[in-house]
Amino acid sequence: MKGGSRFFTIALVSAWYSSNIGVLLLNKYLLSNYGFKYPIFLTMCHMTACSLFSYVAIAWLKLVPMQTLRSRLQFFKIAALSLVFCVSVVFGNISLRYLPVSFNQAVGATTPFFTAVFAYLITFKREAWLTYLTLVPVVAGVVIASGGEPSFHLFGFIVCVAATAARALKSVLQGILLSSEGEKLNSMNLLLYMAPIAVVFLLPATLMMEENVVGITLALARDDVKIIWYLLFNSALAYLVNLTNFLVTKHTSALTLQVLGNAKGAVAVVISILIFRNPVSVTGMMGYSFTVLGVVLYSEAKKRSK
Repeated sequence: MKGGSRFFTIALVSAWYSSNIGVLLLNKYLLSNYGFKYPIFLTMCHMTACSLFSYVAIAWLKLVPMQTLRSRLQFFKIAALSLVFCVSVVFGNISLRYLPVSFNQAVGATTPFFTAVFAYLITFKREAWLTYLTLVPVVAGVVIASGGEPSFHLFGFIVCVAATAARALKSVLQGILLSSEGEKLNSMNLLLYMAPIAVVFLLPATLMMEENVVGITLALARDDVKIIWYLLFNSALAYLVNLTNFLVTKHTSALTLQVLGNAKGAVAVVISILIFRNPVSVTGMMGYSFTVLGVVLYSEAKKRSK
C-alpha cells in the first residue's frame, strides 16, 4: 500500500472512531450530566441532520450515484426499516440517561446474539454449532457485568436490551426486504431515504411525549447558548458516523470494519470512565471483557463457516 493511501485509510479510521465515540459520549453528557432529558427530540435532531447532509453529499457533492426507489412497495419496506431504526436509536439514547457508557457498550456488544436469534426466527437460517457456541460468552459476559455494575438501573438495562434487539432486527430485516438486485441500496442512499421518514415518525412522538421541548430548549439557550452548539455539533457527528462507516467499509472491507468495531467498544469504555469517572468493579470489567471475547470468537466462527 502506498504511503498516501495508507495515510488516507488511517485518517478515515480515526474519523470513524472519533465520530462514533464522540456522539456516544456527547449523548451521555447531554442526556445525563447536562440534564437535557429529551432523547426523542435529540434523535430527531440527528435524523434531520442526516436528511440534509445525505442530500448534499449525494445530490450536490456526488459522493455516490443517486439511487431511485423502484416501487411503492420498496418505499414501504424502507419505512418499516426506518421505524425499527428509530426505536433502536431512541431506546439507546434513553438508556444513556440511566446507565454509564461502559455498561451501555457491554449490553450493545450482544448484538450478534440477537441477530442470530432473529435470523433463525424470521428466516429459519441456522448457523454452525460452533457459531452458536461462541454466543454463550457474549451473553454470559453481560450477565456477569450486570451483577457487578455499581450503577445498574433495571429500567435503563431493559431499554438498552430493547435498543440492541431493535438494532439486530433492523439488520436482519434489511437483508430480507432489500435483498433483490433491483432493490439493493448502498448505505448512503438508504440513509437518504430512511432519515426523512424517521423525522416523520419522530416528530409526533416528540410533540406527544416531550411536550414543549422546543420552547424549553430555547429557554435553556437564553441561559446557556452552548446547548444550541452542543445539539448542532452532536447532530453533525451523527451523520459523520454514517458517512465514515460507509467510507471505511469501501476503502477497507466489511470484516475490517467488524474487527475495528469490536475494538471501538473497548476504547469507548476506557474513555468514558476517564471522562465521567463512573464507578466500575472488577467483576463488571471481567464481564465486559468476556462479552468482547465472545464477539471476537463469533466473528471468527462466522468467517470460517462461509
